[in-house]
Amino acid sequence: MPDFDLVLKGGVIYDGSGASPMRGDVGIRGTRIASLGASLSGQDVIDCTGLCLAPGFIDTHSYSDLAALAEPSLEMKVRQGVTLEIIGHNGLSVAPLRAGDVESRRAQLRPLFGNPKVDWSWRSVGNYLDALDLARPALDLAYLVPHGAVRESIIGLTDSKAADHDVFRMKGLLARSLDEGAYGLSMGLPFVPCFHAGIGELAELAGVTASRQVPCVVHLRSESEGLLEALEEVFKIGRDSGADLHVSHLKIAGSDNWPLVDKVIEAFTSARREGLRVSADLYPYPAGSGTLSALLPPWALEGGLEQTLARLGDTATRARIRAQILDTGRSLWDNPWKSCGPDKLVIWDLPSGQRPETIGKDLASAAKSAGADPIDFALDLLRSEGLNVPVATFNQNEEIIETLLQQPFVNVCSASLPTFRPHPRTYGAFPRVLARYVRERRTLTLAAAVRKMSALAADAFGLNDYGYILEGKRASIVAFDPEKVQDLATFETADRSPAGIPHVIVNGKPVVRDSQTTGERPGRVARHKRS
Repeated sequence: MPDFDLVLKGGVIYDGSGASPMRGDVGIRGTRIASLGASLSGQDVIDCTGLCLAPGFIDTHSYSDLAALAEPSLEMKVRQGVTLEIIGHNGLSVAPLRAGDVESRRAQLRPLFGNPKVDWSWRSVGNYLDALDLARPALDLAYLVPHGAVRESIIGLTDSKAADHDVFRMKGLLARSLDEGAYGLSMGLPFVPCFHAGIGELAELAGVTASRQVPCVVHLRSESEGLLEALEEVFKIGRDSGADLHVSHLKIAGSDNWPLVDKVIEAFTSARREGLRVSADLYPYPAGSGTLSALLPPWALEGGLEQTLARLGDTATRARIRAQILDTGRSLWDNPWKSCGPDKLVIWDLPSGQRPETIGKDLASAAKSAGADPIDFALDLLRSEGLNVPVATFNQNEEIIETLLQQPFVNVCSASLPTFRPHPRTYGAFPRVLARYVRERRTLTLAAAVRKMSALAADAFGLNDYGYILEGKRASIVAFDPEKVQDLATFETADRSPAGIPHVIVNGKPVVRDSQTTGERPGRVARHKRS
């Protein structure tokens, strides 16, 4: 009788710890790694000679919140070796949800998630996690409770400061949502309604995560001119709450701000030396993606879609918006007009199908072709598209990305939007690290890169079942050829799966085998259990 259900035979095993690899077999029984050794026998055997075996990659920043329900195969992720995604980011996601907020939440989240045909029948986080499990995704998922959804559920989409009794109710809803299985809290400090929360509210909510021993994951209030102050705000939240902190997709946006890199690293180093438990992730590309509505000052987004569109149609209000976007003084929000300029803000997609000639053009060029002023063109586009204008932001520096990637507290993410025209990171973030930053540029050793894509992420989020090839851990493993692994997605052709990743195992089942998806969907929701 074979000893194991599946044996990965003869690979070079990088266990996720950062230690030197060893050659051997991995024996899998059920959903668990049962043995590491030599000459293991199994009912099913995959020959991994010449391949590296690594823990399945963990994408700590992803937006598959609705895609996991609509297209649970999530092929763009499993083909690049991702076996666990963490969703619910930026304080903006689908649960908790009051019955009367369904349509406004759909509209609010459409630029992030699109509008797939999904029945929004859940109300609690627990209901939503049940829906994910019923969808049978191809990979595992963990959810963060979005601060914005908690705030909206208690006081609505308002710019008002939360009263003490409101914060008390928010804490109760957050605690209940975490006890239903969420793996932490996400805050999106540049985004309405999170933008309006004071430090007291943020620290009180972070304290709930500390009591549950899960992280508080923060999108910084500024990633450009106010970056250092934004970091200090996060560190104060940590000091006041005792929470573990994780900074989402760390970057330095805008060439005027690139000289801050040494101060950014020192800020993290000092905070960690002080005893704060703080980490970060980043995506390995010099361009980000987002929505053109980030141009608008936060007050212009108050009250939801219809009120914002009305402001864009009112002459006096629109003039006020325009003046604030163009103001050369210190911005009250993370204004991409200043960190990118119109020549580096690229119209990435228009889901309406209108104006196809503008897709792929920067705002300056598109406006010139239309004989319009760039700001007026952008505001008209937002109004006609119902704010749903995905953009790419070319405002980062690859040398800085490499410097940040080398820091011991930084792991890899994709920050990928699986809707509309994809950013290449949706298909290529993890193989890009192996190809560009290990093999080509030698920024990282292979052992260090594997750790940054697996165990370091698992440790930061308290995902104790994941991130290591060790007996007893969940059997989620990726096999790749270190000489052939290559991201093939580009900004011109972004929906291309990588080469050199022939096998991906999720919970003991091959979801990619011999470079082909198998149709297996063995994923599950990783639910945090209160200790």
